[in-house]
Amino acid sequence: MANEKWGNQTNIAEVYFVGFGEAQDLRIPLFCLFLLIYVYAMAGNILIIVLVISEPQLHTPMYFFLGNLSCLDSCSVCTILPKMLACFLTGDGHISLWGCITQFYSFASLTATQCYLLAMMSYDRYIAICQPLHYVCIMNTRVCIRLAIGCWISGFIGMSVFVILISHLVFCGPKFIDHFFCEITQIVKLSCSETKTIELVLTVFSSIFTLPPFIVTVASYIFIIKNIMRIPSITGKKKAFSTCSSHLMVVSIFYATLILVYVVPKTETLRALNKIFAVFYTILTPLLNPMIYSLRNREMKEALRKFLNK
Repeated sequence: MANEKWGNQTNIAEVYFVGFGEAQDLRIPLFCLFLLIYVYAMAGNILIIVLVISEPQLHTPMYFFLGNLSCLDSCSVCTILPKMLACFLTGDGHISLWGCITQFYSFASLTATQCYLLAMMSYDRYIAICQPLHYVCIMNTRVCIRLAIGCWISGFIGMSVFVILISHLVFCGPKFIDHFFCEITQIVKLSCSETKTIELVLTVFSSIFTLPPFIVTVASYIFIIKNIMRIPSITGKKKAFSTCSSHLMVVSIFYATLILVYVVPKTETLRALNKIFAVFYTILTPLLNPMIYSLRNREMKEALRKFLNK
């Protein structure tokens, strides 16, 4: 039966989000909080996309990658938060099984893409700061486009493997997902089929999509910091350190929470913190990225001023 078509396997048609079940009395305050986060994250990321497209001074590799990051963040927020807000407001956490799998695939693909894109952005900054004379030749338009396309394709194709594996599972309950979105480990728990294969593939793919880009990112910033140490001006050194440290902090939070959830062997403590870690890589990262990467940037502020004056 486990090898039959999906339509003949499914014993449950819908599932129910438990969400933050222990905080039912805080539903309305949580709705207001996450609504503000949703509006701010969408406004900030869409503004960056518009500025990068419309302002010629931002047509550089760094802002090209930032535009891609903002696009990823906007799509990620739209994948998770609308349903989450509806659950807080109405108390109805129902979602169809296919809808749940679609949400997982969309968010997982965007997250996998972002893992590699952040590494490309770090590499771009490494070339710009440590090899400035070769920057134009190395990070030309063709290379940047190919790198971005490679990130998007690898993310979406890689996560399609899980959809294929999920389609061979028999789902017979329980109907409850102990999370605020359709997270892969929670979907697997709904199955009464053998799940060792998909769990092994999850560990392998999680390692591939998090550890190599994290290593590239950290290595890039180590070389950048070593180069910053050679700056004679104390003011310039402090400014560069401030920018790099904020970038590295956000990137580290994103990678670290993903690695703790999907790569590190599970303990009772990590399972208990699963939802909290998920808040960091699903919601806080799209919120912080516009503030850290772009809206504090002098060139972005100048582009915004020109855009508003048109």
